[in-house]
Amino acid sequence: MVPGKLYPPTQAVSFDDQSDVQSTQQTVKLVTQFFAPDYAATGQLLDELVRQLAKQGMPVEVFTGQPGYAYGKAEAPRREKAHNLDIHRSRMTQLWSNRLRGKALNGLLFVIRAFLHLLHHGWQKDRVLLLTTAPPFLPVVGYLISLLFNTPYVVILYDLYPDIAVELGVVDYDHPVAKLWRWVNQRVWRRAKALIVLSPSMKDRVVGHCPDIADRVEVIHSWADPDLIKPLEKKDNWFARKHGLVDTFTVLYSGNMGRCHDIKTIFEAAKLLRNEPIKFVCIGGGAKRKTLIEDVKAEGLEENFLFLPYQDKQHLPYSMTACDVSLVSVSEGMESLVAPSKLYPALAAGRPIAVICPEGTYLDELVNGNGYGSAFRNGSSQELAQFLRQLASDHMLISLMGRQARQDIETYFTPKVIGKQYQELLVMIPDRNG
Repeated sequence: MVPGKLYPPTQAVSFDDQSDVQSTQQTVKLVTQFFAPDYAATGQLLDELVRQLAKQGMPVEVFTGQPGYAYGKAEAPRREKAHNLDIHRSRMTQLWSNRLRGKALNGLLFVIRAFLHLLHHGWQKDRVLLLTTAPPFLPVVGYLISLLFNTPYVVILYDLYPDIAVELGVVDYDHPVAKLWRWVNQRVWRRAKALIVLSPSMKDRVVGHCPDIADRVEVIHSWADPDLIKPLEKKDNWFARKHGLVDTFTVLYSGNMGRCHDIKTIFEAAKLLRNEPIKFVCIGGGAKRKTLIEDVKAEGLEENFLFLPYQDKQHLPYSMTACDVSLVSVSEGMESLVAPSKLYPALAAGRPIAVICPEGTYLDELVNGNGYGSAFRNGSSQELAQFLRQLASDHMLISLMGRQARQDIETYFTPKVIGKQYQELLVMIPDRNG
């Protein structure tokens, strides 16, 4: 392991069940479009984060929208209050949330609502704004409120735009929209008290755009709750029994199958394994899901694949452990732009990890360097297929890699460990010069 490079600085933290750390009077105001009960990964993670911060003694207020992806729930309570936690949901509903233009419109409407909300509250003392890039232009609201009231703000950069749009070929690097977006980013980032990114490669990309803020870019990894997701034998797992996976070597892809994820390498590996007793289970949605289903049908691989929708959070302990190995993928060129959160619940499940990513990324180093799986270059379908064959014939190796995965999540990537890092950063914000 390489704690200083790849892991959070806080490796193991002990907490009392009632009061994890000393209470602080400073309030954090989280502004994000997606929040539980949304099943979007950012929404679920942020819900866990603010509840952990509240438990650690930090008062947290949340301003968010109504769920757009919430297991059929059309509306969540407008207001929720608990110890140190106050959640306020906008009245705004989600319109055409399954269409790209609808998502953009919903994001714009939420930004307007958030700005109007903060106009009434941004002046309050002892407040630190915590904003996400969901939607991507939300941090501009923090910048404007800071100009008006000198309110300090911190941005969590889940995705880097316009870089992603450029990499996907949606817009040229020198297009006026891309240039304007980069100019706005620089203004927002320079005024922020801190920027939180999810990987060292994301930090390198941000600093490359704006070198003068290098000392304010903090790497804090994502996490999973090892008390929620625990290793479970498939024979004891109702989800595995329900879908006929107990006696079949199962390869799981759980989460978004989006434009930033390498699905082609997985499909090509499945083609090589078509005559072997190996099942690919794909749980979730995303822009590439429909194409994958069509490709599977065209290739006659229906018996080799099982497609399921996103699962309710209460079912994750069973869906994540209804497999023998988990897949994580990032498309070539996207390694410094996104950080797949699906890695961490896969580690919590105590299963080997097969990662598809460019060489030299933090995912490559984490998996290959710590003994809980293997990383493969984009397009290396033959090597991936061979690794899956090896695991299918070596249950001792599955067990060994799974134990190492579980050990790492418990040591480095729990809500308590990561929550402590967030708190240590946020309590220092009022004293930071930015």
